[in-house]
Amino acid sequence: AITIAKFAWLCADDVLALTKGDSTATVSISEGDNLNKITEKLHRAGLINYPWLFKVYGKYSHVEEKVSPGVYELNTQYDYHALVSGMQGSYNRMTTTVTIVEGKTCAEIFEQLEQDGVCKAEDLAKTAANYEFDYDFLEGLEYGSANRLEGFLFPDTYEFYLTDDPESVLDKFLANFDERIDENMESRMASIGYNVREILAIASMLQEEAAVPEEMPIMSSLLYNRLNSESLRLLQMDSTVFYAADQMGTTFDTKLDNPYNTYVYPGLPAGPIDNPGIEAINAALNPDDTDFYYFATGKDGFNHF
Repeated sequence: AITIAKFAWLCADDVLALTKGDSTATVSISEGDNLNKITEKLHRAGLINYPWLFKVYGKYSHVEEKVSPGVYELNTQYDYHALVSGMQGSYNRMTTTVTIVEGKTCAEIFEQLEQDGVCKAEDLAKTAANYEFDYDFLEGLEYGSANRLEGFLFPDTYEFYLTDDPESVLDKFLANFDERIDENMESRMASIGYNVREILAIASMLQEEAAVPEEMPIMSSLLYNRLNSESLRLLQMDSTVFYAADQMGTTFDTKLDNPYNTYVYPGLPAGPIDNPGIEAINAALNPDDTDFYYFATGKDGFNHF
């Protein structure tokens, strides 16, 4: 009788966390984890003592249906109900802060997010190519390309959940971009006759080619001078060739037959070649007034026009 009573007490203690110590443990729940896998992870983390008992509880409380993928910080003082609740919402989900610098490509951003534990780069690329995000500035963009959102992933510091959904991650970038492009900027685009993606294409080249932000409005004027010229419409920006080569999985060659190569195709490249910051976007919208058509990088590291 004593043994049965002791056994019952130990079971009750595990279910209700009556005498457990106060410590935290991290548990990572993946998409598709079944009850056995969830139980194994909780046991390994020291959050439950009797896996068989949690499985009984989990079967009748439908744990598999309630738990969401994510990385959670849980406490050993949580009873079974609290453990399950702690793996459902956002309250216990662990986050990470990620800073995206200006001029990174989508592919580079996706790799950084994977390294920081936010989301797999492959999932981000697939979502960027095929998911229908509800933003006016994306209307008309063809689906199917992993760089479909190039230019729209606004460089900034973000807080993401670990093992987050790719849709949520990308939407956070796009919502930030939507907020940054205000009505004045939209009016400016309309007045100079360029749409948002074309402005981003110009801004992305400025981001790559300008040695310092102060050069951006000057270089912007050079690009517009060429775009408006009859005989110099080849922009001949090396940065676009590097991007084209990367897309094709080859090396730099100004003769590459690729719509991003501005040595071969006149006018703007097929799209942005990176994700530019606000200074580059403003410079693309507000070029200086110059007669410059050429530039070269000097030994001093600056561009000379």
